[in-house]
Amino acid sequence: MIMAKTKILLIEDERDIVRFVRDALVAANFTLLTANTLRDGLSLVVENRPDAVILDLGLPDGDGLTFVQTVRTWSPLPILILSARTDEQEKIKVLDAGADDYLTKPFSIGELLARIRALMRRSTHDVSQEDNPVVHFDTITVNRGLRTVVRSGEAVHLTAIEYQLLCFFLAHKGRVLTHRQLLQAIWGGASSEHTHYLRVYVGHLRKKLEVDPAQPKYFMTETGLGYRFVG
Repeated sequence: MIMAKTKILLIEDERDIVRFVRDALVAANFTLLTANTLRDGLSLVVENRPDAVILDLGLPDGDGLTFVQTVRTWSPLPILILSARTDEQEKIKVLDAGADDYLTKPFSIGELLARIRALMRRSTHDVSQEDNPVVHFDTITVNRGLRTVVRSGEAVHLTAIEYQLLCFFLAHKGRVLTHRQLLQAIWGGASSEHTHYLRVYVGHLRKKLEVDPAQPKYFMTETGLGYRFVG
């Protein structure tokens, strides 16, 4: 039986570091994919399903933090940050967003390889079992890799809060989500009593995605409890 090599995606725009890391990982028998922008990195995650990602934070088209937040809407894919940023708050922010480890530049290949091996040992991520980043319901397609929503072939604009709320519903399809769970997930713990936020934003999602917002099929109200997504 032939075992597939571990597939690592490196998202980095510094050519010297790409070359340095590529030579080391290929010599260590990893399969390496590379991207030098946030957008290309997200596309490779969706299309190639790597086993782990090494991610620079300062990318030409955005911050690596956005990559982490986007991937965590559907996947537990292991993510190792490789950055020149040494500020403690920067590290805390990206680790709290869902990154698994943080290595500061300059670095040694020996330490990088050791951290990748440690990530793979701890990982329960199984590419074959991973949720698909692309979700379809009725005439609606949500691509969580590209952060796009399309309805009947037409792009639907959602605000950042509306999109976060939609992704949370998709990740918990069929489950009753209480007001408190939703408020804490989207607005944080300090907002746990502000149920009117939910009435407003669920209303927005219904207007944009339901055929008849007055008779919703997808974003169902659970009276006295919260909401449930049925897709």
